[in-house]
Amino acid sequence: MLTQIYEVATPAEAEAISSIGVDHVGVLVGDGSFPRELPVHKAAAVMKAIRAPSVLSALFLSADVDLIERMARELNPQIVHLGASNELLTPDHVVALRKTLPTLKFMRSVPVTGPVAVRVARTYDGIVEWILLDSHRIGDIQIGAQGVTHDWSISRTIVETVHTPVILAGGLGPDNVEEAIRSVQPAGVDSKTKTDREGTHSKDWAKVEAFYRAAKNY
Repeated sequence: MLTQIYEVATPAEAEAISSIGVDHVGVLVGDGSFPRELPVHKAAAVMKAIRAPSVLSALFLSADVDLIERMARELNPQIVHLGASNELLTPDHVVALRKTLPTLKFMRSVPVTGPVAVRVARTYDGIVEWILLDSHRIGDIQIGAQGVTHDWSISRTIVETVHTPVILAGGLGPDNVEEAIRSVQPAGVDSKTKTDREGTHSKDWAKVEAFYRAAKNY
């Protein structure tokens, strides 16, 4: 079971979280258009602190393909995670990015707002390494970071429908990750809000470790 933790913002957080054993250490990267985005030089410092075999997953909320390409080339993360809404960043955009960044692995967020999510997920099947299913507020230009769960029965249908490995996100924490895995049977699980320190966006080591152990021991 793959484990992901977002948003890691400092080298100290990266070192601690990768020492726990988390597979994908998620960092929000951008030009400052979205809150808490790290510029490339700060993201690079975080990536340098990650201990193998953990790897960096660079999350881009922007739909600006040129910006994503430029920053991904400069940072050279192991994973490029695309989190812009599906209306703004289409499968064709992802295919184009893959051609310009052929050595990098890609993850694509898909919003689970209803049965239409099954069709959306299919459009990315086979063109990314992972599909991440997340909660979404209709009208937002980015996907995720809601801190709430969605309809896991739809997520389970997607897991059973696509060939691409699926990572489940959306309101997951130490308290419900085992139930989520049992219900959805994903290839991996992701946590942001429920592994934050209360009232902040910094990570709580105890919550991260509890999430990690619950997922790995399931």
